[in-house]
Amino acid sequence: MSIKIASWNVNSIKARLEHAKAWLNQHSPDLLLIQELKGLEFPEEVFKDAGYNAEFVGQKAYNGVAILSKEPQKVISNALPSDESDEQARYLEVEYQNLRVINIYLPNGNPVDSDKFPYKINWMKRLYERLKELRAHEIPFLIGGDFNVIPTDKDCHDPKSWWGDALYCQETLEQWRSLLHLGLTDAFRAKNTKAEQYTFWDYQRGAWPQNKGIRIDHFLLSPPVADHLKSCTIDKEPRGQEKASDHTPIILELYN
Repeated sequence: MSIKIASWNVNSIKARLEHAKAWLNQHSPDLLLIQELKGLEFPEEVFKDAGYNAEFVGQKAYNGVAILSKEPQKVISNALPSDESDEQARYLEVEYQNLRVINIYLPNGNPVDSDKFPYKINWMKRLYERLKELRAHEIPFLIGGDFNVIPTDKDCHDPKSWWGDALYCQETLEQWRSLLHLGLTDAFRAKNTKAEQYTFWDYQRGAWPQNKGIRIDHFLLSPPVADHLKSCTIDKEPRGQEKASDHTPIILELYN
């Protein structure tokens, strides 16, 4: 027996609803973490008809995250703690079958010379504090979603062209490493060592047909969860569909 958990930045649930329904029907994950809903409304009834419970936090025109689950889930938090003034919908933490599951849409941060970059770095520091708290309380957890972080050269088609971007610069990577130093496991890299395995391809400049991608969608696992890691794979097929999201799903399997 295993549990299958997927993550997918759909780049508008309204635009990609049929894509999401078809993917769920084909792959039948126990949970699907969705990012970038881009709206205040969410088609809960559509997913209920497909056999899924839905929890979400939305925002007008931007951001937004949701978790679909076959079994009931309990919402722990729908906002990243420690900044009540932050109104961006980027964080959802639930309890699912004695496992803490966190879905994030981490800020992009570009351009780096704007206030968006300090917001990103501060958001990552707040995330670190939350995960540190969960570790201190020995709560098993996994965190998945669009991190907007390129971890290494291996995760980018052309590292030199990306270096200095908010996704791939010294400050961002320092915060990424701080998460790993909590004892977390990058699930995909733990099971896949080859380069040129990506989760995002830009709509511009022929990025998809030329495989000019980056790996920015991740699962990080706390030690008790990492002990149950079975596999972590990227499903490239949806990116090749007509009117696709610029991201594609990443799939985690855990032994029960």
